[in-house]
Amino acid sequence: MNEMLQPDQIADAEDIAGAHPLFRDAPRSVEFNKLRKRLIRQMREAIDTFGMVRTGERWLVAISGGKDSYGMLALLLDLKWRGLLPVDLIACNLDQGQPNFPKHILPEWLSKHGIAHRIEYQDTYSIVTDRLKPGATYCSLCSRLRRGHLYRIAREEGCSALVLGHHREDSLETFFMNLFHGAKLAAMPARLMNDEGDVEVLRPMIWCAEPDLEKFAEAMAFPIIPCDLCGSQDGLERNAMKAMLNDIEKRMPGRKDVMMKALGNVRASHLLDPKLFDFLSLTKGD
Repeated sequence: MNEMLQPDQIADAEDIAGAHPLFRDAPRSVEFNKLRKRLIRQMREAIDTFGMVRTGERWLVAISGGKDSYGMLALLLDLKWRGLLPVDLIACNLDQGQPNFPKHILPEWLSKHGIAHRIEYQDTYSIVTDRLKPGATYCSLCSRLRRGHLYRIAREEGCSALVLGHHREDSLETFFMNLFHGAKLAAMPARLMNDEGDVEVLRPMIWCAEPDLEKFAEAMAFPIIPCDLCGSQDGLERNAMKAMLNDIEKRMPGRKDVMMKALGNVRASHLLDPKLFDFLSLTKGD
């Protein structure tokens, strides 16, 4: 005998049923629907707050095969499906020639779900491993090479923006890496222009929490592809920042959200940068 659905469960099921076909096999639970709605709300807030959308433009959505980029693509497709994102989307995977990279997974998954995409092969893996000494951190050089190719592909595809799947933890980890090792206050902006001034970089998930994205990816059964380059290295500084932030959050729940709010609540007069605030012109009464 089938268990009778409660009214809120019926509403959740109908809500999922009206979503992008990618969600056809998604859980019909109240918990998953709340998670999806939270991620959608946070993404919409970031898109609106930072003015990311210009109607009719085309976005290149970078997808690596990791949980974050899968989640970002699914959420963007859902927004577009519901008429809330008036831009065209094309997914792009840059195959960087990493050993044992399963080349078939992403093309098959994207094609299965009818998602417009481009797969580009560029052997940046050999360049990184040839240029750097054993034990060196690959992330910085790998990222620069990957970003350069993605900018080129965006131009070739007529895209005004490159969309990346960085989230709350990525921004906070970057902030503390810059603070501890770069002697500067800087994080990951939600929106910026490349050096050439022709392609924007957008991070619509900048307020989304990594634990939420992990739960989302598991529930959606995305075919995750691990990174065999930077993901295979131990002792990375970013890992140290992640561990520190997780420890703070464990001891003082909610601190990550507070820190993210702080990144958008800057008091230049209470820092020490004379380029941001004219300390020399201060007079009594100011």
